[in-house]
Amino acid sequence: MDFEEIYKTYWQRIFRLCMGYVNDHDWAKDIAQETFITVWQKLPDFRNESSIGTWIFRIASNHCLRQIEKQNRMAKSDLPLELEEVPSINNEPKYNFLYQCIAELPEIDRLIISLELEDIKQAEIASIVGISESNVRVKIHRIKEKLTKKFENYEH
Repeated sequence: MDFEEIYKTYWQRIFRLCMGYVNDHDWAKDIAQETFITVWQKLPDFRNESSIGTWIFRIASNHCLRQIEKQNRMAKSDLPLELEEVPSINNEPKYNFLYQCIAELPEIDRLIISLELEDIKQAEIASIVGISESNVRVKIHRIKEKLTKKFENYEH
């Protein structure tokens, strides 16, 4: 698979993963672009020890985690957005609310649910995150319960 084909295949999925992390359209786009720069640079070193998709999602996850760590080190007044401001990537309020809810989850839960929403197999999620597949299943169930409760409150 050449880089252009990889980019076309994975861009939207990586972007949505980043959105799940940062809940900011421009910031997610920047992280996704950084991910593909890394993929471009490291593609010759890819050894097929995992699927190309797993490898790309792992790179994207690492970029997201680094960005969140940087943000957490900034003083609140230095944050690029007001906390109450929820940027939209779509005019659908429920869609925006979903990303807002995901952004409020702990980092590992954000990653897991974002990968699950991209239909990544749970075995692959376990590999990307570094936990057992059974632990992934339990976490997905608990995350979905949390999100369902938030949506029930949102709709009332």
